[in-house]
Amino acid sequence: MTIEKKFIDQFVNVTSKAAVASYKFIGKKDKIAADKAAVDSMRNELNRLNINGKIVIGEGELDEAPMLYIGEKVGTGSGPDVDIAVDPLEGTNFAANNLPGALSVIAISEKNNLFHAPETYMEKISAKVGEKGVIDLDYSIKENIFNLSEHLNKKPENISACVMDRPRHKKIIAELNKLGVKIKLITDGDVSGALLVVDDKYGVDIFLGIGGGPEGVLAAAALDAYNCSFQGRFLFNTENDKERANKMGITNLTKKYELNEIVKGDSIFCATGITSGELVSGIKLENDEFISETLVTHKNSGEKKIIKKIINR
Repeated sequence: MTIEKKFIDQFVNVTSKAAVASYKFIGKKDKIAADKAAVDSMRNELNRLNINGKIVIGEGELDEAPMLYIGEKVGTGSGPDVDIAVDPLEGTNFAANNLPGALSVIAISEKNNLFHAPETYMEKISAKVGEKGVIDLDYSIKENIFNLSEHLNKKPENISACVMDRPRHKKIIAELNKLGVKIKLITDGDVSGALLVVDDKYGVDIFLGIGGGPEGVLAAAALDAYNCSFQGRFLFNTENDKERANKMGITNLTKKYELNEIVKGDSIFCATGITSGELVSGIKLENDEFISETLVTHKNSGEKKIIKKIINR
C-alpha cells in the first residue's frame, strides 16, 4: 500500500497554514503563543482531511491538551488509516526571537509504520551514506569520522559535522576538535540539523549528538526518501520515562533503531519555513498574500522538492 500523491498538496497546506498562524508571533518574544497558534491551525486543517489519522508523535500526552497529543484522532474518519508525527513549531525560540530556522513539520505513514516515540531524548546520527556499517552509534567518534572520510574520499579535516551547541555535547565537540573536523554548531532545530546531510550544498557530512526523540522520528521520515543513514537510541533517564516507554510497547530500553525500524513503508514529509533557514525560506507577506516554502518528500514516488504556496490573508 502507498499513500496517494494527492495527499502531498493537502499536507503542504496543513504545514503552510500552521506556519502562517505562527508567523504572526515572529519576534514577539512569546514562544508559547507562537506554538499554540501553530498547533491550533494544524489541528483544524488535519480535521478537514478525509483520513482516519492518529497522532503518534505529538507535543505531549493527553493531559497536556491543547497540544496535539499522542493518541489523538484527527481527520474526518473516512479515508486511509494513517499515523502522523507533528512538530507544529520546530524552533520555538527561533520564532519568538525572529531568528532563522523555525519550521512547521509533519510526517505521515501508513498505520503502524511510524515509530511511536515518547517525548524523551534520543542519541542520533545521520549521514548521506547508503551503505550500512560506515557510521554507527556504537562506534567511537574517531571511528565514525575515519570511516566516513574513507567512504567520502575526504581527509578528516575536510569532514564537516553538525552538532547542537549544548553542554551535554562537550565531549563530542572536544573529540571532533582533536580530529580537526569542521564543526557547525546549531542552537536549536533538531529536525533541520539532521537533514543538512541530504545535499552537498549544505556543507554537512554528518549530524550527531543527543536531541529530542520525536524530532528524530520526524527527521528519519525525510532521510528515508534520500537514501541516507540514520540511527537512533532513546535515552530513558527517569522511572517515569521508562514507565511511559513500557506503556508504548518499548521493552528493550537500550535498543539501537535503524532507519527502517523507525519508518516503514511509504511516507510523506513536509517542513514549511516560518523564518528563513538553510532548508527553506520563511513566510513572506506580499500584496496581502502569504507565500510559503515547503520541503516535501514522498518515499514511493521518489519526490523530493520545494513547493511554494500562496495563502490569502
